Amino acid sequence: MAFIDDIKRSYLRGSMLLRIIFINIGVFLLLHVVAIGAFLMNSTGDAVLQWVELPSDLWLLLRRPWTLVTYMFVHYGLLHILFNMLWLYWLGRIFMEFFSAKHLTGLYLLGGWGGALLYLLAANLLPYFTTHGGVYYLMGASASVVAIVVATAVYVPDYKIGLLFLGEVSIKWIAIVTVLISLLSMEGGNVGGNIAHLGGALVGAWFALSIKRGRDITRPLNAAIDGVVGLFNGRSWHWPEFKRPARPTSTSHEAPRASRPHRPTDTVSEEELDIILGKIKQAGYDALTDEEKDKLFKASRKRTP
Repeated sequence: MAFIDDIKRSYLRGSMLLRIIFINIGVFLLLHVVAIGAFLMNSTGDAVLQWVELPSDLWLLLRRPWTLVTYMFVHYGLLHILFNMLWLYWLGRIFMEFFSAKHLTGLYLLGGWGGALLYLLAANLLPYFTTHGGVYYLMGASASVVAIVVATAVYVPDYKIGLLFLGEVSIKWIAIVTVLISLLSMEGGNVGGNIAHLGGALVGAWFALSIKRGRDITRPLNAAIDGVVGLFNGRSWHWPEFKRPARPTSTSHEAPRASRPHRPTDTVSEEELDIILGKIKQAGYDALTDEEKDKLFKASRKRTP
């Protein structure tokens, strides 16, 4: 079908950010198709939903370990997925101005696991959960999205975003308000979800602070993912040495790309060229910095007979 083919092409040609959004939307639609089938069979989709949500019961989690990954791609309410995906797209694009597709993938997963860890600790230790008994379930990309929001805000706190009726606002205030909403919403319900948001926020701050110190906490995870992918496609993968992303010199939301350091060199090593080509494959030519584009040009000119 042409429609399906168009979706496949959009997914394959899209950035990692769009692919993550596609996966979330695909899971959302699939769950509702299953729920409709269950309804017609005079049943409900809750049983199926619980197989992909993260349970608070640790023994149940041991029997369903995949939920540590699936839960962060699961949404059932329309407003839930709409808000999360718009938030992810908006802030994710800013994140991608300073980091790579691999950083986005790694932080999405680590943020989700940070939220899951704090949620599980709270659900098994705090009296609010233990006195009520029963099994609680967590779903949604909120912890992962909050990790990306906070990481961007910690890395470039004075980056300006234009908001309707408010004008330009520093991204640090958006992150602060996001965390405050999660804290102040504890009494209004969804306690587990708001606790997971805070776990994602902590991971996001950890990521950005580590990057500033020259360390990449997503590197081991991405190396493992590359290794698994390499096993399936028969290729040998390797994760290049981490280089600290360039810090912007301007606080304008249009300036960061132009303000990155431009240090042309006369020679381009094979390792540098492999890294640049890998980046193009992952995120496209437009994701290259001015320095990387210059190196690619020099390398192509050098190899031209």
